[in-house]
Amino acid sequence: METNKKKLTTASGRPYAENENSQTAGPRGPILLQDYILHEKMAHFNRERIPERVVHAKGSGAYGTLTITHDISKYTRAKVFNQIGKQTKLFLRFSTVGGEKGSADTERDPRGFAVKFYTEDGNWDLVGNNTPVFFIKDPKKFGDFIHTQKRDPYTNCKSATMMWDFWSLNPESLHQVTILMSDRGTPYGYRHMDGFGSHTFSFINAKNERFWIKFHFKTQQGIKNFTDAEAVEMKGKNPDFAQHDLLKAIDNGNFPKWDMKIQVMPEADAAKYHINPFDLTKVWPHADYPLIDVGVMELNENPDNYFAHVEQAAFAPAHLIDGVGYSPDKMLQGRILSYPDAHRYRLGGNYEQIPVNKCPFMVNNYQRDGQMRVDGNGGSGPNYFPNSFDEIEADQTYKEPAWDFGNSVGDWYDRNGEGENDHYTQPGNLYRLMDAQAKHDLINNIVGSMSGIDGPKKDQIVNRQLCHWFRADINLGMAIAKGLELDLAETMKQMPASV
Repeated sequence: METNKKKLTTASGRPYAENENSQTAGPRGPILLQDYILHEKMAHFNRERIPERVVHAKGSGAYGTLTITHDISKYTRAKVFNQIGKQTKLFLRFSTVGGEKGSADTERDPRGFAVKFYTEDGNWDLVGNNTPVFFIKDPKKFGDFIHTQKRDPYTNCKSATMMWDFWSLNPESLHQVTILMSDRGTPYGYRHMDGFGSHTFSFINAKNERFWIKFHFKTQQGIKNFTDAEAVEMKGKNPDFAQHDLLKAIDNGNFPKWDMKIQVMPEADAAKYHINPFDLTKVWPHADYPLIDVGVMELNENPDNYFAHVEQAAFAPAHLIDGVGYSPDKMLQGRILSYPDAHRYRLGGNYEQIPVNKCPFMVNNYQRDGQMRVDGNGGSGPNYFPNSFDEIEADQTYKEPAWDFGNSVGDWYDRNGEGENDHYTQPGNLYRLMDAQAKHDLINNIVGSMSGIDGPKKDQIVNRQLCHWFRADINLGMAIAKGLELDLAETMKQMPASV
């Protein structure tokens, strides 16, 4: 009698019949060493968890498409943009930044916004956040900053003191902190927030001309945020709110969409612009460099297995395509190294052979061997270049124009030196742009968070951070000082002259 049912097998393919009872010496006797099925099940179970991401551990993801709606070929020769109506498959992973994999996804935190485009010229990873700026501008500070967002090594608890101590000692963080402490720090799931490439990238066109680029993704669902009280309540009611919201929307055919836009700065403008265009703590004002429409990004397919697709997805700013390039953005330069290194640690040296990470068009190189090599390993072909046997060539049409670094002196330059140390104008402008309710929420959120600062250095940290708020906007500083119930006259005496 024929059946369509599948046979239960071991990992090596051997069918077996007993999956619930171990083989024993009699019904009440000890288990026999020879029960290999038991060994295999337990051994694999012990190895099911791979290391979670050090940052962005809690995440959600879905497949979709990018559809090009506008011609930007004068800026870039990238094939993904070369035709109106062209569609490119993509995978997008959202995440929180500081929490562990089991933490709530409604925490006050930036949100990761990482897109993998499966293009004919290779996979392009645009790895950004839901904010256009970040807390720091040099990658040497990154590990130290993330430590302050994790757990105190003594208490093993989150620490407002650690966070505000670091922020108060790094005024370059003020712009991102202002965004984080607004209601944008607690978005209503992932569908109702914008995304940003955050860094400055470059475009290269068919004439080998370079442009500096910022990427923006504007939600078509409209911006929607939790208040601080609503976010705290949702953490208790449903710590996976954002995951459920995204999953249900796509399952119900309510496909979320974002408008992809860019800002374009001619290469020559960078040297004369009044801010450093490669400073990740700054935005480019839209009045100077307006948004240009590119296309529409839609998410329309939930992964059929979370681990296989979302947990094993590996995004790296190093993964660019022809026509899209790097910039002198120091944080971007650091991520080019650190992200692929993190993936090799978590997933192995051949992580790009995992289906969610695999380029669906072509991969030709001389990388060989390593754990979990599953693509045939190059077969009998040579494992060196150049050689006389295969037909792989380095295509010179993909060559990029040379970089003019302008200064050939190698040194350790102060990222916050003269001309690079205005940390207050943009966060002050952001505060002054807010309506009355947004200002009220921002002040309440800052006061609530800073009230958690404690320990012998409490007054020093509070006063140092207050100094930053006053420099950004005197009314903002006054409101925070009042919310913290400080004696303003006494506080002003204790303010540091410089930070």
